[in-house]
Amino acid sequence: MVVRVSTVAFEGVVARPVDVQVQLSNGSVVFNVVGLGDKAVAESRERVRSALVASGLSLPAKRITVNLAPADMPKEGSHYDLPIALGVMAAIGAIPFDALDGYTVLGELALDGSISPVAGVLPAAVAASARGKGLICPAECGPEAAWASEDIKILAPRSLIQLANHFKGTQVLARPAPAIRATGGALPDLREIKGQESAKRALEIAAAGGHNLLFNGPPGAGKSMLAARLPSILPPLTPRELLEVSMIHSVAGALAGGELTDRRPFRAPHHSASMPALVGGGSSARPGEISLAHNGVLFLDELPEFQPQALDALRQPLETGEVAISRANHRCVYPARFQLVAAMNPCRCGHALEPGYACRRGEPRRCAQSYQTRLSGPLLDRIDLHLEVAAIRASDLILPPSSEGSAEVAARVAAARDIQRERFQRLGRPEVPCNAAAPAALVDEIVRLDDAGVKLVRDASERLRLSARGFHRVLKLARTIADLQGSESVRRPHLAEALSYRAASERGEMAA
Repeated sequence: MVVRVSTVAFEGVVARPVDVQVQLSNGSVVFNVVGLGDKAVAESRERVRSALVASGLSLPAKRITVNLAPADMPKEGSHYDLPIALGVMAAIGAIPFDALDGYTVLGELALDGSISPVAGVLPAAVAASARGKGLICPAECGPEAAWASEDIKILAPRSLIQLANHFKGTQVLARPAPAIRATGGALPDLREIKGQESAKRALEIAAAGGHNLLFNGPPGAGKSMLAARLPSILPPLTPRELLEVSMIHSVAGALAGGELTDRRPFRAPHHSASMPALVGGGSSARPGEISLAHNGVLFLDELPEFQPQALDALRQPLETGEVAISRANHRCVYPARFQLVAAMNPCRCGHALEPGYACRRGEPRRCAQSYQTRLSGPLLDRIDLHLEVAAIRASDLILPPSSEGSAEVAARVAAARDIQRERFQRLGRPEVPCNAAAPAALVDEIVRLDDAGVKLVRDASERLRLSARGFHRVLKLARTIADLQGSESVRRPHLAEALSYRAASERGEMAA
């Protein structure tokens, strides 16, 4: 007799069905687990054995064979412990034979029989709901699974004994309720930034359209402070975006207590981060920083200090909004539509752009050139706003705080995002969240220039040597500036401001 228990294997954020088959037969006393499992799966035999003994059960003196089908799909992780244990319990009669029908099961077992939390419960719950099944998961992951659907049946026991009592009818497990993470205090406010009005304006435009942004300026100018205040003006996640973000964080094991939040992700890795840390990878193809920043912000401080190969690996995800990680035994795709915000010094000493500065490393232009050549042209071409941030002066620091803070800016950003959302819905593209994510085919639909605008953008494109990508990005940036002003059409002033942010990049290259 073979007992079958349904579970899942993860390929990126997709939960593939796996059939756990348990058979007890006569022969030598042995416990085998087959089906292309990794080390964690092979070690599940000892965890299952100890958990059953701690729960008052003992394995029969028979040959126990567990097959994880399909056998040619790699199985990774410790979440196979619980389905294997329940399959054995059903085979020996500790729980009803048909008790597990209609459930997808995942969870890790401790040696005392308790059920420990695992990663990937939310994608598993979504997949189970799509297949019309319920879910059995650890108690700490129950609030996470409850977000998948209101109709899915969820059992979230703390131990094997609780689950066995539930199936026998001596104890009833209540359905867990969805949990929301409490806000961790107020976000840093733009009112705390004194001076730097042009940088605040660029930050507002970037937030309104989801555009990539690069701050270039001397040390202490406030570049990192400005970037840290971007989350305070971004709109909250929509329900669809919240589900996408939460599924990635669930697979990465980053949902503490199964609690979800509508704040957009803000990831700021150190410049020593490797390429797999940024784009994802490793032996198990885990999501990287760009996927954890999906529908949010990836902030790279000291941009030229990152490994050039790691930075160039961002180029394709910036265009496609996803990253494909290929390994010898499997391939998975993670969403990676993030907003890149970067900060850098003009040179290694940081003062190459200051008039009259004598660099100790030699001529300032040479110092700046050797430093900025660490960044490739194709990467810089994908950044919409290039802004030179001037050094802050004492006369600015002694001024009182600005009367306008993040709340006022966030209101304008939210209004501009609403305009964009309605526009893309009218065009039949509701999946496009903002102007920066609009495909090139839609640019002509959302940006209609008059004769003056056509002449300006044509002349500027020749002077700035804009690529086709740069040309479309300028138009989308001008569309965002017009949305912030509530203008139906993109006019010459909107184009001029958008081109000025591209011209800043050209000036930086000429200075280098």
